[in-house]
Amino acid sequence: MIETITQPWPWYVAGTIIGLIVPTLLILGNKHFGISANLRHLCAACFPSNIPFFNYDWKKESWNLFFIGGILVGGIISTQYLSSPDPVVIHPDLAKDLSQFGITDFSGLVPVQLFSFDQLFTLRGLIMMVGGGFLVGFGTRYAGGCTSGHAIMGLSDLQWPSLVATICFMIGGFLMTNLILPYILAL
Repeated sequence: MIETITQPWPWYVAGTIIGLIVPTLLILGNKHFGISANLRHLCAACFPSNIPFFNYDWKKESWNLFFIGGILVGGIISTQYLSSPDPVVIHPDLAKDLSQFGITDFSGLVPVQLFSFDQLFTLRGLIMMVGGGFLVGFGTRYAGGCTSGHAIMGLSDLQWPSLVATICFMIGGFLMTNLILPYILAL
């Protein structure tokens, strides 16, 4: 049993599970799947103020905080007890492309040459971790939700803004990967 859990699962298993979350949440009380709104709920709960954006009944959304807590606990359990000791398998062409930038260690979930405490204090690390984190947070707020909220929940509800947001996420990802990232990796 444990061997089955530690092996990579086919895409259609995870896709089906994620796909079943949407109707389940809607049936269980018209709840919406999304991750980024939880920061707003946490701020409203921990820092009550007269800021209009945080003046709402966050307790109605407390179920979502438990959902995020489950993701956090599940991630800790899986990395501690269900991790494969083998390096992450990536396509040989990608490994070849990344090796041109000195990225060769795929022993963890992310390449050490990009995401480590030491890399944080380099120009490349600041751009990728701090700048990237800011852009993700800003983009999530500007788009009115994150990729999971728009691409999974919003498209399931046939919401036009979610379709536009998802298309923009994809275009932005393609542009970043193919046009901008090579320059950042070369730093």
